[in-house]
Amino acid sequence: MTLAVLAALVLVLLLAVLDQTIVAIALPVIVRELGELSHLSWIVTAYLLASTIVAPLYGKLGDMYGRKIVLQTAIVIFLVGSVLCGLSQSTMQLVFARGLQGIGGGGLIVTVMALVGDLVPPRERGRYQGVFGGVFGIATIVGPPLGGFLVDHLSWRWIFYINLPTGAFVLLLVGTVLRLRAPQQQGTIDYLGAILLAVALTAVILCTSLGGTVVAWASPGAIGLLVLAIAGSIAFVVAEIHADDPILPLGLLRNRTFAIACTVTLIINVSLLGSVTYLPIYLQVVKGQNPSASGLELLPMMLGMIVTSVASGQMISRWGHLKPFPIAGTAVMAVGLVMLSRLSSATPIWQTSGAAAVVGLGLGMVTQVLVLAAQDSVDFKDLGVATSGTQLFRSLGGALGVAIFGAIFANELHALLGSVVPASADIFPGAALSRLATFDRAMYTVYIESVAAALRPIFIVAAATAALACALSCVMPRSPLHKSS
Repeated sequence: MTLAVLAALVLVLLLAVLDQTIVAIALPVIVRELGELSHLSWIVTAYLLASTIVAPLYGKLGDMYGRKIVLQTAIVIFLVGSVLCGLSQSTMQLVFARGLQGIGGGGLIVTVMALVGDLVPPRERGRYQGVFGGVFGIATIVGPPLGGFLVDHLSWRWIFYINLPTGAFVLLLVGTVLRLRAPQQQGTIDYLGAILLAVALTAVILCTSLGGTVVAWASPGAIGLLVLAIAGSIAFVVAEIHADDPILPLGLLRNRTFAIACTVTLIINVSLLGSVTYLPIYLQVVKGQNPSASGLELLPMMLGMIVTSVASGQMISRWGHLKPFPIAGTAVMAVGLVMLSRLSSATPIWQTSGAAAVVGLGLGMVTQVLVLAAQDSVDFKDLGVATSGTQLFRSLGGALGVAIFGAIFANELHALLGSVVPASADIFPGAALSRLATFDRAMYTVYIESVAAALRPIFIVAAATAALACALSCVMPRSPLHKSS
């Protein structure tokens, strides 16, 4: 891989990851202007759901038509979505625009990781995956303070507009330096499988997002979504079994390494995105920090991720074995999340940053390593769908995590506030952040204490899921990486 190609792929990843980290830090301000706190998870979920649904398609399209044109198309869709996000005048408009942005963003990471598999022998991929893990860390370091700066000095809309000049340059660079052989694989698009997968995933995410908050779990709406999710999943499996060219070959799941890597990927992203999304809420609402300050206070987590991501990539390439890293990483993540579960309104900021740093140290040893494990466990002809499969589980885990933990947060806050204030009060059950300044001292104290308490179960559940991922990592087969594709 030439330096120019590496630079192009790095910038594509920066474009994708920077957007997510900037949005996370600006969520409280966006919700303050456009809607209620209870809508926060939808802004994240729309992107994650869309990117989850299209991930397998990008892998298949890349195998059939070439990854360059697929990557260029994804960048264009992502940029159009970014423009519409910046122009949104309501929460619903922003949610739809984030969905379109997710359709493009879903192809960025998938295609870049598949390109690494195309261009680099398995034994050397650890070094490059470490570099890309460092890119994730750098993007997450730059994202929060940059997002805070844009929100404080311009507008939250600029967190989306800033994608335009970067994206235009990346599009030009990819078109100039990325030269690939014509794709050898022929096939057809499994449209039925893609539709059934979209139906099943949408039903799952809507059920977990709405259940217990917007609608009761026993309501016809929630039950209907659950039935649709189950029926859609069964229909998808049947369709893939009989498809001539399935969008997600189910035979890959009989590969123990691939199956465990995908499962652990799903679980850690449930844990990570479902919990870390709410750290800016803690810092800005409970601790009263502005967006810029809260972004800086999350830097230790990103620095920890960079250190272990680069180091683990180098060690994997040297040793040729990767199993110890997801085991150690998920264990460290669990410890960090337990530390975060002890946060309160009186917790010093340095303790919060320290706990977040522990989570970052664990995360850096896991995410890119699991992609490498999945790629190395399959034949070269299945590289695209294997890479998109791991991204599917990554995005699905993130979407489920945001939805599940959003429901936990909303229900817990509802219960806590309901026990101390009347139902007619402005802050019940999910007060808009814009009304915080109007609360008297007693009501303000009640509110921030309730928010802190409502966040605690999120981190406890996240720690338990990280521990489960650690247990699964222990049973992953131990085998040396191949030296060539």
